[in-house]
Amino acid sequence: MTYQTILLHKENSIATITLNRPEVQNALNRQMQEELSAALTELKQDAGTRALIITGAGDKAFSAGRDLKEYAAAKATPLEVWQGMAGQAATALLAQMTKPVIAAINGYAIGGGLEMALACDIRLASDKATLGFYEIRRGFFPGGGATWRLSPLVGKSWAMEMILGGEGIDAATAEKIGLVNRVVPPAELMPAACKLAETIASRSPAAVMLAKQAINQTWSAFEASGANIGVALRALAETNEERAAATQAFVEKKENK
Repeated sequence: MTYQTILLHKENSIATITLNRPEVQNALNRQMQEELSAALTELKQDAGTRALIITGAGDKAFSAGRDLKEYAAAKATPLEVWQGMAGQAATALLAQMTKPVIAAINGYAIGGGLEMALACDIRLASDKATLGFYEIRRGFFPGGGATWRLSPLVGKSWAMEMILGGEGIDAATAEKIGLVNRVVPPAELMPAACKLAETIASRSPAAVMLAKQAINQTWSAFEASGANIGVALRALAETNEERAAATQAFVEKKENK
């Protein structure tokens, strides 16, 4: 398959997916979601791939989250939004990968971009990275994993502050609270991610897969119930009038700059 919004590179047993819309800070539109889903499905079935790295093109952003221009134009009922959120295949596929996935966060990881990183097993960040959930500023809240994946990593209080406050945190703070494993200078980010991926890929594939499953199994019931609740409530938030007005105002402000 030919990809237009992502880059897929395989070298030995390591695959790298690069979100490739740097002109809009690698914002996630429908096409990117579809291409990510296709690439992840391909890699899941590829016996030669033992570890995956996901990062963003350029030096400014891992991903700034959903493409708000596309989002502002969408008109949907709560039921349609719920069905769409429940089927967010790309982030769900990341979380379900049997092979280890490393997020190399090279800049802004905002909203759905940070939720994508949360679905990965390990997160490394550039010391220039900013991580956060800004959705509350526009009348809704993150619904692709933050409400059920963030608390186990950083604790309830930090999850509340990040989601309800709508402010970003720097990489040093993210490391301190356990959101990322470690922080490195920008030039060292991909080498560090590759070195870690190579180390993991050198281990027994069966042992790695089973160990990952054993760790994830602890949280599986919690995640399932959290996802059901989070997606349903997000569907209500997405269809309120405040959300529509705030999102449209944000898009118009960006276009008039």
